[in-house]
Amino acid sequence: MSLDNPGTTINKIVDIKDSLPKRQRQLCDYILKNYQSIGLITIKELASNAEVGVSTVMRTINALGYENFNDLRKDIYEESFPSESVWTLKNSITEIQQEGGRAPTLVQVWKESVNLLNESLDPDLMENFEIAIDLIEKSSHVNILGSRPYKATALYFEQLLGEFYSKIGQLSHDTEVIYDRILQFEKDEILVVFAFEPYTNRIIEAVKLAYELGNKIILITDYISCPVISYASVTLKVEVSKEQFSIVPIIALIEALVIEIGKRSSEESIKRLKRLEKTLREKNVIFSY
Repeated sequence: MSLDNPGTTINKIVDIKDSLPKRQRQLCDYILKNYQSIGLITIKELASNAEVGVSTVMRTINALGYENFNDLRKDIYEESFPSESVWTLKNSITEIQQEGGRAPTLVQVWKESVNLLNESLDPDLMENFEIAIDLIEKSSHVNILGSRPYKATALYFEQLLGEFYSKIGQLSHDTEVIYDRILQFEKDEILVVFAFEPYTNRIIEAVKLAYELGNKIILITDYISCPVISYASVTLKVEVSKEQFSIVPIIALIEALVIEIGKRSSEESIKRLKRLEKTLREKNVIFSY
């Protein structure tokens, strides 16, 4: 399933959901968060899970251009699993033997993190990753924004990239003046935003403003029901756990972005990193043997 393909059912839902009545929007948000399981449930189960009536499901189906639920379910199922490689990757994970009926906390967290990483690495992410890198390469300045608890990921991205990349700015520190900062963006500046549930109004309004000003937006998010996904130039979606809080897939994505940017500007990047290391040693910031 690709968000860059306007013909997919998922994209149709993203495009029209904001124009639908409240209950139908609620159903659309449920489908966007749980599309991978839609092919395995009945219309009554979908209505119950989304906490809407069957009549609401039927009206939404018609709004999407379908005559019946089976056709919608079939299309979503086929779009959700375009490649067997994802399943092969998931099935390759070895089950960890639980001790006494319950795995130790470290084992549970570790296993869940591995699952999230494997579930996140799909063809869409790989394709959109390259698009995001191209946008960063062509930009004159990279602006980063994230709200708590994901402010930490925004700061981590800035810290890593800032080691060798000077055209970078952090908007997460003082959101009171964020609109002032965005209004000063040049046309070729981009915004990298970390938007995860619960989505904050400050993030939503900031993205809308940048979009209205004509700036490109790289969105890193959890669900394609994210309220600002329609404003994004490219979306990097990673899986999140319903069992525990984890930012492991986001960290892996950040590190991959930084490494790729470094590779593409390798000569200048290496020069700056060597200069930084030399300065830190001379100033006794880091230990030297």
